[in-house]
Amino acid sequence: MEKKVTIIIPNYNGLIFMEPCFAALEKQSYKNYDILVVDNGSTDGSVEWLKEHGIPSIFLADNTGFSGAVNVGIKAALTPYVILLNNDTEPEKDYVKEMVRMMETSPKIFSASSKMIQLYHKELMDDAGDMYTVLGWAFQRGVGQKSSGYTKPRRIFSTCAGAGIYRREVFEKIGYFDESHFAYLEDLDVGYRARIHGYDNVYCPTAVVYHVGSGTSGSKYNSFKVKLAARNNIYLNYKNMPLFQLLLNGFPILLGTGIKYLFFRKIGFGKDYIEGMKEGVKTVGKTKKVKFKPSHLGNYIQIEWELIAGTFLYTWEFLKRQVRKLTAI
Repeated sequence: MEKKVTIIIPNYNGLIFMEPCFAALEKQSYKNYDILVVDNGSTDGSVEWLKEHGIPSIFLADNTGFSGAVNVGIKAALTPYVILLNNDTEPEKDYVKEMVRMMETSPKIFSASSKMIQLYHKELMDDAGDMYTVLGWAFQRGVGQKSSGYTKPRRIFSTCAGAGIYRREVFEKIGYFDESHFAYLEDLDVGYRARIHGYDNVYCPTAVVYHVGSGTSGSKYNSFKVKLAARNNIYLNYKNMPLFQLLLNGFPILLGTGIKYLFFRKIGFGKDYIEGMKEGVKTVGKTKKVKFKPSHLGNYIQIEWELIAGTFLYTWEFLKRQVRKLTAI
């Protein structure tokens, strides 16, 4: 039987996550898939472990970041769909089956995001699809909320590439993951481009995966992550918003930038955030801007509405988390 999906696992010094991740994949109810690990120049014994276990792999000499690694994997795959799966995940047995099933419901679907639950706090959500706001803030829908919720499929802004499935042929039309991002917001960027071209990104609640989180970077906030995310946020807006949309959202984005700076300054990363912003402004001209086409105007209008709705959703979920913290005291 011809394989339908290739599970691509980017790895950088993730040896400690290998065994539980592959053990979970071996238990999948759906067997019609290939596996391909793309190793980003690991030095922790990952290369030796992969070779010892005979796992199909591509070994890169240097760390090309998440974007570089998954692009290599996507281009090497021969299947209609590709699943991008972080090494610090453990999918439930029907994960692959449900991912493929969702993709086959409509040819308009570019990607589907799984129901990601925190591995060490299984009562809490990690991600129910990624969203974006007029403030220029990307956020994980559902993060920190009860994992018993988020049971209905719906359209989302973008799929979290930590455990998402993609229609491989669409990359040829909209472009692959932007390697100038290296890591962070690259999945929102490619999802944004798909939306501009009229494709949908959806949430699949029946595809469940448990996620450690920050398995490669090591922490929720660190200097490296803050700098790259700040820089990539500049890239994201410049590349995907035509001039009229940049002008329309200019003030909210500036407001969101100021609030973010104050937040990062409070937790000790203010200078890192500013450095990332400066680098973004300095190098943004090297990125490939999406060419505006009048035929996409309706899609831009729909996107703008989603940015507004995303702002209200972020506010609602933020307030719910704060209430939960207060009631837990």
